[in-house]
Amino acid sequence: MDIFEGLVTELDQEGRYYVLNAIANQLRYPNNHTHYFSCVLLYLFLQSKEAVIKEQITRVLLERLIVHRPHPWGLLISFIELIKNPRYDFWKQPFTGCAPEIERLFESVARSCMPSKQPADQPKGVVGVVAKTAGRHVPEMARPMMSESAGRSKTRGGHVGP
Repeated sequence: MDIFEGLVTELDQEGRYYVLNAIANQLRYPNNHTHYFSCVLLYLFLQSKEAVIKEQITRVLLERLIVHRPHPWGLLISFIELIKNPRYDFWKQPFTGCAPEIERLFESVARSCMPSKQPADQPKGVVGVVAKTAGRHVPEMARPMMSESAGRSKTRGGHVGP
């Protein structure tokens, strides 16, 4: 963590933006790698004493969330954790309410990322989101191929497998 903290605090704004983008590029599907970089990003947000660093972390996440779906699973989980967990005091940051347009943007993105309603048997919070989405990381078009290739020894390209 010391390396990431050093890079984020010592680099200028452009260099910090590149480092934060490199970290955000690692927020993909559910695995240990994604979990590690999600924790790195949230740790940097929590430990940072400068508002500009917190604002840049938020900017990097928001730039990826305001584009059309689908969003990477790790990106959604990291952003949801940031806005829902009171430990991060996200909504109390000065940049979240600096202008009405920005405030509406944050609320809109937060609404679109949050699950609307959870069934009664579903756990609450981020764990509920993980439980709800964990089985869907295989693309729909890949599922028939997986089930159809289970009984054969041919691969997708038609070559005989080992």
